[in-house]
Amino acid sequence: MEKIVLQRPFFVVNPKSYLYGEEVRKLAQKTDELCARYNFQSLFTAQLIDLPWIVENCPHLIPCAQTMESLKPGRGMGHVLPEALAAAGVKATFLNHAENPMTVHELAATIARANEVGILTCVCADSVEEARAIAQLHPDIMTCELTSLIGTGQIAGEDYMRSSTQAVKEISPNTMVLQAAGISTGQDVYDAIMYGGDATGGTSGIVAAKDPFATLEEMFAALDRARTDLAKENN
Repeated sequence: MEKIVLQRPFFVVNPKSYLYGEEVRKLAQKTDELCARYNFQSLFTAQLIDLPWIVENCPHLIPCAQTMESLKPGRGMGHVLPEALAAAGVKATFLNHAENPMTVHELAATIARANEVGILTCVCADSVEEARAIAQLHPDIMTCELTSLIGTGQIAGEDYMRSSTQAVKEISPNTMVLQAAGISTGQDVYDAIMYGGDATGGTSGIVAAKDPFATLEEMFAALDRARTDLAKENN
């Protein structure tokens, strides 16, 4: 299976375990609508049991598992099999999130397995040093987010965003960099892209917002504004 080719900038909606069933479906449909309106790509994560519905009903989203393992078909009770995700239409997976860390050995093996089945890898790193180390595994996307800021509504500063992006690109130029953690407003989205990120996204900044749909609208509008301003800078 061929991997999806990502276009900068793109967005990630990651409800984690906050939403499931009907509630996550509503958010997926709204995100799908915004992707179609603005012509953006968006990774959308969900519980494994909810992903087939998203695959079937949200054609503009990139369905994303919240984790995966290096397991091969055969024995392996209670694990997440790459082939099963690919067969269900899942196109990407998060790996090594601060809430579900992996050993270096398992991370490397899982990235290799994802490459075998055509699933994009979105690997999380905390510090600039960790981002530089993980970049040597050449994931498709590196999520640079300070663990201390996750869920706080406070984003990292320009220095961290620029230095972590540069650290990844120096080692793995083709790896896209997702600047995340604490993203909760349209301005946060705009800044993350203008400070060098290829993408940004959110969890609690969206699902815990007073009006999640309105917040998502604001974020996509800001992403569109950043895309326009970047195009002007490059001309």
